[in-house]
Amino acid sequence: MKQSVSKQTQSLPDWELLDQKKSSWLYKVVRWFVWLFSPKYKIVGAENLPDEPCVIVGNHSHMYGPIAGEFYVPGKHYIWCAGQMMEKREVAAYAYQDFWSGKPKALRWFYKLLSHLVTPLALLIFRNAHTIAVYHDTRLITTFRDSIERLKEGNSIVIFPECYEEHNNIVHAFQEKFVDLARFYNKKTGIALCFVPLYLAPELKTLLYGEPITFRPDAPIGQERDRLCHALMDAITEIALAQPPHTVVPYPNVSKKHYPKSKTSEDTSA
Repeated sequence: MKQSVSKQTQSLPDWELLDQKKSSWLYKVVRWFVWLFSPKYKIVGAENLPDEPCVIVGNHSHMYGPIAGEFYVPGKHYIWCAGQMMEKREVAAYAYQDFWSGKPKALRWFYKLLSHLVTPLALLIFRNAHTIAVYHDTRLITTFRDSIERLKEGNSIVIFPECYEEHNNIVHAFQEKFVDLARFYNKKTGIALCFVPLYLAPELKTLLYGEPITFRPDAPIGQERDRLCHALMDAITEIALAQPPHTVVPYPNVSKKHYPKSKTSEDTSA
């Protein structure tokens, strides 16, 4: 693989090689600035991460999750990211819908404009970072194939699978199809993947890892999707509730005044 990539690079025209170098250099500068101005997290429970590659599943917390995943997940790893953020024609529409569609109507024109302005930056970051493009159409098989190759190379996979369906005050419901990665990986390698729950608390500036949950290859895949998703959501919730009361950064991009609390007044008085 390395030889073929090297030959391909050597065969590129000089202007394309120069463009690649500029992109790589600019990405490193942007990455440094993101690290500089993003929260600095304390890691708790890293001993729960197995020595072998695993799948780390966490709460999204807007962009806090992917950014923390890039800088604070120990060891080699790749992060699942929306494939639309790597496609020039799809970035603006996806960014507006996912990040800013819930903004007040009077300001939406601004955020539609902003979604186009951030396109070059999004392409620079998502195409250069250790990411795996995630799709929800026929291209999903590409997501699984790339993920299996990264796992076989010794990398863990970081996934933030929340959707807009509410589950509780800590996490939104999980999209279940990510569990199929364990089924395909088991068929290729005979190895049963572990899924490690991760709770990100931006207000507490803490990342907390829970105990791993192992995929059961002999169980029906529908049953495993349901079991693992609920076990992971429950584990993340339990981790969050064990922390001091704090504000939870939810998956939907809502106003901060609507952010939920980890514990209600009834919880804290019990």
